Amino acid sequence: MKKTLLLILGVLTVSGIFAGCAKDSPNTLTVLNYGKYIESDVLDMFEEETGIKVEYEEYITPENMYTKYKAGAIDYDLICTSDYMIEKLIKEGEVLEIDYNNIPLVENLDHAYFDFSKSFDPQNKYTLPYFFGTVGILYNKEMVDESKVNSWDILWDKEYAGKIIMADSVRDSFMVAEKRLGYSLNVTDDEELREAQQLLIEQKPLVYSYLVDEAQDEMIAENAAMAVVYSGEAGLALEYNDKLAFSVPKEGSNMWIDSWFMPKSAKHIENAEKFLNFLCREDIARLNFDYVYYATPNTKVKDSLDTELQENTTIFPPTEVLDNCEVFKSLDDEATMRYNLYWKEIKSAD
Repeated sequence: MKKTLLLILGVLTVSGIFAGCAKDSPNTLTVLNYGKYIESDVLDMFEEETGIKVEYEEYITPENMYTKYKAGAIDYDLICTSDYMIEKLIKEGEVLEIDYNNIPLVENLDHAYFDFSKSFDPQNKYTLPYFFGTVGILYNKEMVDESKVNSWDILWDKEYAGKIIMADSVRDSFMVAEKRLGYSLNVTDDEELREAQQLLIEQKPLVYSYLVDEAQDEMIAENAAMAVVYSGEAGLALEYNDKLAFSVPKEGSNMWIDSWFMPKSAKHIENAEKFLNFLCREDIARLNFDYVYYATPNTKVKDSLDTELQENTTIFPPTEVLDNCEVFKSLDDEATMRYNLYWKEIKSAD
C-alpha cells in the first residue's frame, strides 16, 4: 500500500513502465504493482542478471488493479496487491499455485507472515508476502492535542475543521467509521454499514481533502493537522518533518499484508519464479525496504537494521497493536456494490 513521497522525491520514471501489451517473448516478465512500490534499480539489476525484460505497470488502489486485470488486455505474469483483493481473486479461480521449491530464498521470510496470510490464503498455496503494516493517524504535534489522537473520535472534532485528510479509498475510510462504532472492518450488515456511512457524511464538512498519494506530502508541508495513512507512509513522513507523529487508535485498525501472486493469465511462470526468488534475496529486499520504508517480512533485512530502526513502532508495529487489528476480508458482489454505492453517496453529499 505504498504511495511515494512525491513532494520530496519527485515522480519516478521507470523505463520498464508501459502503456500497452508487451510483445510475447520467452525472455519477458509482465508485472503489475502498486505505484512506487519497488526500487527502480531492482528492475534494472534483475534484467542485467537474468536477461529477462521486465514490462512493468503501476496502479493506485486494489480496485483499480482488479479492473485492469479483469479487462484482459494484458497477460500479467505477476501482480502485487492487498490481502482482501487476492482473496477475491482466489475465490474466482484467477490465481495459480506457487511452487516454493523454485523459490529457495523464501527461507529468508519470517514464517509468521505466512501465518498472517492464512486469513486470505488458508493453505499458503498462492502468495508471497512483500510488505505489511497498519493504518493510523499521522498528525502534527504542534497542531493536534496528543491526548486525543489515540481515538478515531478526533477525526470528528470540529476544532480541526478543514485540517483533516481522509483516505480516498472505500475500504480504508469505511474502516475508520466502522471501528469508531465498535464494529468489524468487514461489516456487511446493511444497517451497520449505513451507520458508518452516516458518520462519514457528518464528518465530510471537516475534511480538508480525500487523498491517497499526496497525504504524506500535505502533512510534511504542514497543510493539514492530521491524515489517515498507512504506517509506511507515516514512517517516511517522520523522516522529513520532526513535528509529525503516528498513532494507531485504541478502537483498532487494519493490519494489511501486500503479497505477490501469479494470475491465471501468466505466460512466463519460470521467469516469475526467478523474480520472486530475486526479491527474497537480502540485498534486493534491503534496497526495496530503504525505498518503500514499510515493514518487511525478510528477517535477514530486519536483523541487519540498526537497533533504533528495528524498534521503530511506526514501521514495525508492536504485538499489542497488531493484536488489536483486523485483516480485510474479501466482500461478495452484493456487499461490494453497496460499499461502492454508499461511498459515491458520501463523496457527492453536500
